[in-house]
Amino acid sequence: MSRNRAAKAQKRMIQATVENTIAFTQAPKAASRRIDLVPRTRNQEQLVLALQNPDAHIVVTVGPAGTGKTYLAMQAAVKALKEGDCDRIVMTRPAVEVEDERHGFLPGNLVAKMEPWTRPLLDVMREYYRPQDIMAMIEDQVVEIAPLAFMRGRTFKNSWIIADEMQNATPAQVKMLMTRIGSGSKIVITGDVEQADRRRGDNGLIDLSERLEHSSVPGIAVCRLQARDVQRHPIIGSVLKLYES
Repeated sequence: MSRNRAAKAQKRMIQATVENTIAFTQAPKAASRRIDLVPRTRNQEQLVLALQNPDAHIVVTVGPAGTGKTYLAMQAAVKALKEGDCDRIVMTRPAVEVEDERHGFLPGNLVAKMEPWTRPLLDVMREYYRPQDIMAMIEDQVVEIAPLAFMRGRTFKNSWIIADEMQNATPAQVKMLMTRIGSGSKIVITGDVEQADRRRGDNGLIDLSERLEHSSVPGIAVCRLQARDVQRHPIIGSVLKLYES
């Protein structure tokens, strides 16, 4: 075979290889699960509207277990992150210590120590991200798990802050949290005053709810859910009635 014919044969081989190769820019993108906030009750509708309202910088939602407080709040936060409306999600929750289950005795770093308290929030994220993707976002601080006690002095910009189970926070902690908000951010405070480990005088969520009953604050939306809004399982309504005082 002459040198010219060999060169032509090699060119045809290279061309065939190129034609059978998909460029990364031409590869089909993986389907991304669409997030739609779908309320099932009138009160949930008010919550969804508040979560999607850009003028509601702080959303306070109070109600019994199973009414979708945490689920809808996290759905809205993930939706905002996916659509580029915020840069990160900050999760916080009062770490109420039970018997010997103290932070110092739990294994691992701070994220690992807080994981039992933030698991309900991360469970919602797992519906939209793989576990390894969530861990990568935590390492890159796109998702931050922040103990309430470590928030003093910070300012959160372009963030969604989800503060769950805040009936176990003190009034001072709730005030401190709300004053951490920066530009482009939203804080969602959720809790159930009937499942509080703190008494009325020292309960931050009860204190905030009572303050907002007597005064309307621009930029703060209040949503109250009731037993009739329970969607987790029909029997939860019966359980709540069973334990009514």
